[in-house]
Amino acid sequence: MPLILISLAAIFKKKSRNQDPDTGKEMTFWDHLTELRKRLVRMVLAWLVMTVVAFANSRFIFDKILLAPKDTSFVTYKWLCKLGGLLHVDSLCLPPMSLTIINLNLSGQFMTDMTVSMFGGLILAFPIIIFQLWQFVMPALYVTERRYARQAVFVMTILFMIGVLFSYYFMVPWTLNFLGTYQVSTSVANQISLSSYISTVTTTILSVGVVFELPVVVYVLSKIGIITPEFLKKNRKYSFVIILIVAAIITPPDVFSQLMVTIPLYSLYEISILVSKRVSPKPDPDLVDDDEEDNS
Repeated sequence: MPLILISLAAIFKKKSRNQDPDTGKEMTFWDHLTELRKRLVRMVLAWLVMTVVAFANSRFIFDKILLAPKDTSFVTYKWLCKLGGLLHVDSLCLPPMSLTIINLNLSGQFMTDMTVSMFGGLILAFPIIIFQLWQFVMPALYVTERRYARQAVFVMTILFMIGVLFSYYFMVPWTLNFLGTYQVSTSVANQISLSSYISTVTTTILSVGVVFELPVVVYVLSKIGIITPEFLKKNRKYSFVIILIVAAIITPPDVFSQLMVTIPLYSLYEISILVSKRVSPKPDPDLVDDDEEDNS
């Protein structure tokens, strides 16, 4: 939260030097809040519209998308097994799994349908939400920076969608297979509640989609001086260990499977370092020379 407040303060400070494109007058702090409210209303409306679209197609979303990874016939399991045969890695052929999903509450299926529709609406409205955010920030940018605004919206949308697809086809199947086949005793059968299953799948998909926005987040924070490439390099080993632990938990116990998850996620971190190095404010040469003279 402090980082968000600092970022907004920096944006408002920079925006105060700009004029309202409609009136030509300098915008006050309250003008900025009014503009922010207008953008938030548009984002919420886009989310609601897309939620209705997702609700109208909820049967397809459940049968063909969300519930598909629970069966061994899911396409990812077939791909991994074929790849394991080519590479002679038997562990890539995941153990058979067919989860039994049950509903425990009278209103459980309806509430789950509503939750999934809102989740699907958020994914469908993501490009519009990002565009509205950029429209709010754009007056704070210089003319040379505004040219890259549309490309930024495109890049953020693509990164998010890649993260969603990567999570759906790799993270979700391995997570379900690990949790669905794990047993403390053979006398305990797994009967998964609908809410638990949907929560696990949607949380995994959305969180990985957000993680793939890391280079863009680092770009913004580096631009205003909150994050530096030195900070990211210093914490590189800790990030690698965390990613490796997550990969080891959800994948089979072999190096190849862990690398299939670790490499894409860690590559994002290395890309973020390059982005931060490129956009971080350069130190003032005069200040550097003064510091050197004081030290001497």
